[in-house]
Amino acid sequence: MIARDEFEARLRYLGPALRQEKEGTVLAVTVIPHAPHNAVAGFRNGSLLVKVSAAPEKGRANEAMLELIAEFLGTAPSKLRLLRGQTSRNKLVLLQNMG
Repeated sequence: MIARDEFEARLRYLGPALRQEKEGTVLAVTVIPHAPHNAVAGFRNGSLLVKVSAAPEKGRANEAMLELIAEFLGTAPSKLRLLRGQTSRNKLVLLQNMG
């Protein structure tokens, strides 16, 4: 886990990709599978750009993306839920109980 002020700084960094929806706070993500390494790589068209080495097969890239975002935020992957985009590069991830 990371310190509260560090967590809040990381949420502010994600600001351009965050929005409020009826489900709660949602993060727009663009995933690049088959990358040489896993990385949070900035932003693209208002979405967080995430590169994962996993293949987009049987949910592996989605799982790697959720784990990487959870690690970036210093929280458990169970606090994140993929809302939309299971088979697309463009995804919406619900941040659960992050307040």
